Amino acid sequence: MTRWTNWPSGSWRSPVALSEAVVTDAATAIADTRRWLERAVIGLNLCPFAKGVHAKGQVHYAVATEGDAQAVLRVFRDELQALLAADPADRDTTLLIVPSGQDDFHRFHALVGQAERIVRREGLEGVVQVAHFHPAFVFADADEDDIANATNRAPYPTLHLLREASIDRAVAAFPDAAAVYEANIRCLRELGPEGWRALDVGPSS
Repeated sequence: MTRWTNWPSGSWRSPVALSEAVVTDAATAIADTRRWLERAVIGLNLCPFAKGVHAKGQVHYAVATEGDAQAVLRVFRDELQALLAADPADRDTTLLIVPSGQDDFHRFHALVGQAERIVRREGLEGVVQVAHFHPAFVFADADEDDIANATNRAPYPTLHLLREASIDRAVAAFPDAAAVYEANIRCLRELGPEGWRALDVGPSS
């Protein structure tokens, strides 16, 4: 199975009834994530497909307002079903943002594994794939301060729900996914840590 990791855009529906303060926080998380998408993912062309999906408004933003694992997974299940029920022309993919409670990358990585198990238990392996981003993301073979990690660093911990059919189309258009990754690493090494910080794609609050 091909693994693909990036693309965003779109709309937001709150998964629960929210207080005014939480709505503000959720709106901030979405605005920060959108800025990251536009300046880093699209601006640096880290994902060749992000621009088109963003322009069409086909990616849905959701926010988990409680950060403990079980609360996040409840929202994940809801968003998984909502994605499958939606017309792909309206909602091709979902970004589930977790603004608090999952700051530790290793803890979040374990949560990602739980989300992937939900996909398998629902019989959706080969239908939906889960990718993830985290502000402290570190590749298994990389040093913590390696700028290459920035390819998967978003303002907040984020679960990315992708339709496998969309991944298949992406791979057909760019069959050498390794070349995209290598181009991203070259881009980030040329940009350097100072250049990445100058993009201002971290959380605003």
